[in-house]
Amino acid sequence: MYALDHIEEGYHEAWKRVIDAGLPDLVWTPFTGGHWIATNGDTVREIYSDPARFSSEVIFLPKEAGEKYQMVPTRMDPPEHTPYRKSLDKGLNLGRLRKFEDQVRGIAAELIEGFVTDGGCDFSADYANVFPVKVFMALCDLPMEDVPLLTRFAKMMTRPEGNTPEEMAAELEAGNDGFFAYAAPVIEARRGKDGDDLISIMINTDINGAPIEHDKAVGLIALLLLGGLDTVVNFLSFMMIYLARHPGLVADLRADPLKLMRGAEEMFRRFPVVAEARMVAHDQVYKGTTLKHGDMILIPTAMHGLDKAHNSDPLTVALDRRSIGHSTFGGGPHRCAGMHLARMEVIVTLEEWLKRIPEFRIREGEAPIYHSGTVAAVDNVPLVWSVRP
Repeated sequence: MYALDHIEEGYHEAWKRVIDAGLPDLVWTPFTGGHWIATNGDTVREIYSDPARFSSEVIFLPKEAGEKYQMVPTRMDPPEHTPYRKSLDKGLNLGRLRKFEDQVRGIAAELIEGFVTDGGCDFSADYANVFPVKVFMALCDLPMEDVPLLTRFAKMMTRPEGNTPEEMAAELEAGNDGFFAYAAPVIEARRGKDGDDLISIMINTDINGAPIEHDKAVGLIALLLLGGLDTVVNFLSFMMIYLARHPGLVADLRADPLKLMRGAEEMFRRFPVVAEARMVAHDQVYKGTTLKHGDMILIPTAMHGLDKAHNSDPLTVALDRRSIGHSTFGGGPHRCAGMHLARMEVIVTLEEWLKRIPEFRIREGEAPIYHSGTVAAVDNVPLVWSVRP
C-alpha cells in the first residue's frame, strides 16, 4: 500500500489494475507487516458497514503502527463511538457550515487572483496545499503559522517513513504524539468558554451527560486536525490533473452551474484518496477465507468507486452518471464527518477557478508525482493557461 506497482501511471490507475486482475475477494500480502486486502467494491463496502465483525480498534497499517494511533472516535466501535461522533457532527453539520460559505469562497478567490495573471501555477503547492488548510484553520481559529508543524505530523501518520513495521510505528507514534501535544493547551484555553469555532463547539459538548474527559478531548481534536489537513488537500490535486487533461469536461462544467454542483459527487467517486484498514474482531470464515481475530484487512476506498460492477467505465468522469457507488467517505458508523465541508470546498474551488481560468492544461513535458499510503498524495501539478486581457 505504500509502494504500489505502476503508481507512476497514477494512484487510482494502479489500484484499478488490482481490481481488474480477477483476484479473490480477499488476498494476502506479506508486506507492511502482513495483512489481507479487499479487492472489490462489494467487499470494501461490507467491511466498512459491519463493525461487529471488522473492528476499528486498529485502522492504520502496518498493525504495529496502527496500534500507536490514539485518536477519538475513529478507533472506537459502537456504542462507545456514538456520543463522540455526535460531537463531531455538531461542529461539522451542513447547516452550520453554510454560514461560512462566503468566507470559504473569499479564501478561494483571493488565492486564485494571486496567480491568475501569471499564466500558470503548481496547483498542488500554490492552491491545493493552501486553500483547504486556510479554510480549516479559520474554522478552528488557529494561526496559519502553525500549519507547517501540523502538516508534518499529518504526513508522519498517513505516509510514515521507515523500512520496517517497527520504524513506521515509531514515525506514526511521533506524529500522533505531536498532534496531542499541540491540541492539549488549545483545549485547556477554550474549555468552558462560549467560542463558536469548531474546537470550542466540540470540546464543550457533553458525552453521556458529562463533560468530555481531557484525554478523549485531545484525541477528538487531534483527529479533527489530521482530517482537515491531509484529505481534501490531496483530493483537489487529483481532480485538477484529470480536468486539465479533459477540456471537454471543463467546458461542460463551465456551461452548466447545476451540472457542476451535481458533478462533485462523481468527482469524489473517481478520486478517493483513503486506504485505511479494519481488524478482524473474532475468528470467522468470510467469503470462503478463514480469518483470525487480530488479522488486518486493508480496504482501499478506490476499490469501490473504480469497480466496474458498481460504476460502468469507472475511470471516466461522467457528469450524467446515475446511482453513483463509492466509499470515498468511508461507510457505516465511521462515515466521514467532514464530508459536507469537503463538498463545499470542491464546489467552491471549481466555481471560482472556472470564473477566472476557463481553460487550462498541464505544462508540456511535466508529469505529476504520485504517493500512496493511508492517504494518497500527489506533487508537481504544473498547470498553464492563456492570460486574458
